[in-house]
Amino acid sequence: MTQADLTGVPETALWTLHHRAAEAARPDTVLPDPRAVRLVAELDFPFRERLGAVRPWVAQAIALRALGFDRVVRDFLATHPDGTVIALGEGLETQFWRVDNGRVRWVGVDLAAPLVLRERVLPHGPRQRLIACDVRATAWMADIDASRGVLVTAQGLLMYLQRAQATRLLAACAAAFPGGTMVFDTVSRRFSARTRAGAKGPGGHRLPAMSWGMDAHERDLLRTAHPAITEVADVPLPAGRGLVGYLAPRAGTLPLLRGDRPLITRLRFGPGPRPGETPPPARRSAPDTHR
Repeated sequence: MTQADLTGVPETALWTLHHRAAEAARPDTVLPDPRAVRLVAELDFPFRERLGAVRPWVAQAIALRALGFDRVVRDFLATHPDGTVIALGEGLETQFWRVDNGRVRWVGVDLAAPLVLRERVLPHGPRQRLIACDVRATAWMADIDASRGVLVTAQGLLMYLQRAQATRLLAACAAAFPGGTMVFDTVSRRFSARTRAGAKGPGGHRLPAMSWGMDAHERDLLRTAHPAITEVADVPLPAGRGLVGYLAPRAGTLPLLRGDRPLITRLRFGPGPRPGETPPPARRSAPDTHR
């Protein structure tokens, strides 16, 4: 067995894996993921003691989030079969093996500790590349082949950044990958505030502080991050099993949920300026009222 010794925010990769594998092990799972099931069995880590018991509804919600991201990746690969997917803060996500079309180029960017563990427990082939780097830096953007299309994913990541840091990351991606796409998830302001106050999760695990929260009505303000952001769109969760599976794709239409819910957002970036053309000035961002 391989020892897993992640702590702090990187430990959330183990929490997510724990829940995704629990859902995948069900005969009626919404997200077949045998690699995640095997990975939990192979890791030397006290999942229940450190992270709490798995709640089936949470496990399904985590799996539906992953499935929502999978669908965006598959849609991208349908039009860019040789494109590049850049997975920021990938942790122990097994998405590559769920969506691989045999041609995609995959770049994982993460901090050194989770990346070392990932290299030890997950086999990587010639179309996969790992970069040890803080995603807030721009060094990871160097040497990315964007000629066949780029999709940047950030699953379970941006909520741990300060709002200004997240905005700068979105702007940097828009500038670096003209014509590209980015998909990421965020939590609501209320949930962000709960984690910063030391709230515990459904299994009794104390959640790391999530610095950035964004409510649904604020999403369109993301256009102000960079002039190349041409589209801001909601990615609804797919339908699943039972009450959670019924509510998941309808949350945006329900009065009690639509304004205060986790969001998956897709950005599209316009083409870069033509040779000799001056790019438009950056739009002024809306003031940050998040405290």
